[in-house]
Amino acid sequence: MTRPFQVLLVDDNPADLLLAQEVFREHGDALHVTTCSSGADAMAYLRAPDTRPDVVILDVNMPVMSGFEVLQAIKDDPALVWIPVVMLSTSSHPGDVARAYTLHASSYMVKSSSFQAFMEQVDAFVRFWRESRTPSWPERAAH
Repeated sequence: MTRPFQVLLVDDNPADLLLAQEVFREHGDALHVTTCSSGADAMAYLRAPDTRPDVVILDVNMPVMSGFEVLQAIKDDPALVWIPVVMLSTSSHPGDVARAYTLHASSYMVKSSSFQAFMEQVDAFVRFWRESRTPSWPERAAH
C-alpha cells in the first residue's frame, strides 16, 4: 500500500488554513496535510529529520518571511531543493508569477474567490500531484 500523499501547507491566515484543511479532508486517508503559519515555522519543519512532504503549498504574502523568501531558502538548501513548491496567492500580477518561476517554483496557483471554485482547484491540485509521483518517490521523500 502506498503511503498517504504528504502536503505541507504554509499560510499566515488562520481562516485560509482552516478552509484549505477542510477541502483537503475530503480526500480522506490518501492525503495528509501538515500546516505552518509562518515561513520560519515551515523551514524548521522542513529541516527536522523525517519530515519531507511530497509537495509544499506556499502562500506568497506572509509577514516577516515572505513566500518568496521561503521558496528561496528551500531551493538554496541541498536537502530540500528537490521538493516541489506550489506558490498560492490571490495575486495574479505578472511580476509575482515571474518571480515565483525565477526562484524555481513548480507552479503558481491563484486562489479562487469562491468556495466551490477553490474546492475544484484543490481537487485538481491533488489529482495532479498524486498522479505525478514516481514509483521511487516515497523512498526519496523519506530521506
